[in-house]
Amino acid sequence: MVNDLKSALAALEAHQPGSLLGLRETQWLDAKAAAYQLDADPRAPEELAKDVAAFANGGGGVIVIGVATRVDSDEEVLDHIRGLARDAVNVDQVRKVIRARITPAPRGVRIGWSGDGEERVLFIDVPAQPSATLFVVAAPTGKPGAQRTDTVAVPVRDGDQTHWLPRAEIQALLSAGVRASGMPTAEALADLVRQAVSGSGSGGGLRVGQGLPDREREMQEAYRQLARAELGEPAGEAWAHGSTALQDLHHERDGEPGWVLCLVAGRPPVVVAAPVWQAIIEAGRNAPGHDPLAAVGYPVASEGTDGSWMVGADERSVDLDGGSWGAGRLTCSGRGVWRWQPLPRLGLNQGRSAENWTAGQTPTLRLRAVVSLPWAGTDRLEVTKPRRTLLEQQLPHSAVAGAVTMLSLRRGAELPAARWERGPFGNSARSVGYTCTIGGPDGGPALRASVMLALPTTMESTVVACSDVLIDNPEAWAAAVGPGWDTRLGFDEVQAVLLSTWETAAELLPDLVGDPVGLSWAAPPTTELRMTCEQPVDNGVLPALDSLVDLTPLGANDSGTRSQMSVTITAVPTMGRAERQSLMREALVYMARQYGYVDADVDLL
Repeated sequence: MVNDLKSALAALEAHQPGSLLGLRETQWLDAKAAAYQLDADPRAPEELAKDVAAFANGGGGVIVIGVATRVDSDEEVLDHIRGLARDAVNVDQVRKVIRARITPAPRGVRIGWSGDGEERVLFIDVPAQPSATLFVVAAPTGKPGAQRTDTVAVPVRDGDQTHWLPRAEIQALLSAGVRASGMPTAEALADLVRQAVSGSGSGGGLRVGQGLPDREREMQEAYRQLARAELGEPAGEAWAHGSTALQDLHHERDGEPGWVLCLVAGRPPVVVAAPVWQAIIEAGRNAPGHDPLAAVGYPVASEGTDGSWMVGADERSVDLDGGSWGAGRLTCSGRGVWRWQPLPRLGLNQGRSAENWTAGQTPTLRLRAVVSLPWAGTDRLEVTKPRRTLLEQQLPHSAVAGAVTMLSLRRGAELPAARWERGPFGNSARSVGYTCTIGGPDGGPALRASVMLALPTTMESTVVACSDVLIDNPEAWAAAVGPGWDTRLGFDEVQAVLLSTWETAAELLPDLVGDPVGLSWAAPPTTELRMTCEQPVDNGVLPALDSLVDLTPLGANDSGTRSQMSVTITAVPTMGRAERQSLMREALVYMARQYGYVDADVDLL
């Protein structure tokens, strides 16, 4: 249900603009039946700047273009979608007007399309801005030509209306600023007004680095080094994000997308084309805290780059680092869609879902892959009956079923993992659980394979997919395969099983919710590979892993025996089998070394 700005943006991002129909225009929502006629009507650029600046001054909001309204009890209600053709709006021109006519230029403004065909609309998302910043425009004239630089106007949002801040209130605000800055004269007040509107024109006389006096010289030097990029005049004052200095710039040629100059401590200066910078912001927009740059970080130069560098509008891949998400790569598809993916890294941090779906089970050995998929906008995801039916058809031929069958085949018995049943954990529109059991001669379970998936809940904010292979009873399994066979697993078998459980959890199970490619991340995806002994021996102590698995390929252990080992892989879930196998071997060696097998080596596995 759409009832606030967050859910409205989620609906637009999910290409469901019809979900907004019936809403009333509010402090955070404004609808326009038609696009701003920026070339044909001299009042249109003024109106666009007024609308965006009002939301910037009012805590943020969204303008939806292509939706007609009706009047109901003196309020505007979003009535029906008129739709927009893509060629009806020059998005770059819209961005340019916003940057050129609002001082300072609002940060993080996002322009996007939602829906398709006759249901397509354009939306302008104006995020909340720093509370101490007042956004102003030149007073409107309704006439073509250059803006006046001797006037200032402050648009504000009041309920479902946008109006101009009265002159007396503007004077009071400016006077307060003058008193705070120690400039008591009327001349100083007039100068403050001139400074406020000077940025509204093209260039406006702003210096590179203006606004960050401690970094101004450094930014000007970087600007000179990057002159080859055809950098134009500043589009607003420089601003800081943590210790990083940033400057929005026009392009030297009219009509070309602008730039963002970025100075990160300890790195060469970089200038990024505005469309790519917008893609960087979009990549981290769904992170908790709604600070995209704090999540994804900043562009990283390729190895060997010592001096200043640039990311042009035609780039298709940008490496990022320095944010809470760690190192990642932003890549543009052939359809022009940018997507962030983590660069692989390894660790031992155990996630909240590591031991999900284990209640009431005490297998002798569990080999498990748990994949956490922190997608944004998962409220509308569900497991439909057709997708569940398809999974039931796929499971007997899945990678994990093949791994279970392989374990018995290598011991001379054909015990296929062909029959899958629901359970033992719940199934619903938001969860899935299936198990295949290989029974022993006494009818009890000898081997089992399980798959589980759960959509987010109040206790768990991510989609979690899991695949297990359990050796419930080694003696029953030995009896099922016949005499003379050792049920202790070789480490090559462990690798094969973990690879198959990972592939099943990362590739097969996510398809239950549709096409995951269209979903963006709210945090980096991770996979945990686990080996655990869970059935205590007679003295109540859990057995050592090396009693059930041949760990000799890992070398000597200097830390004593253990009943469990695990490793966490931060990486894109979908990948080729050879790439997955290589990354898994690296992860197992990393895990082994952390647990005392200091001589473990990929070449020995």
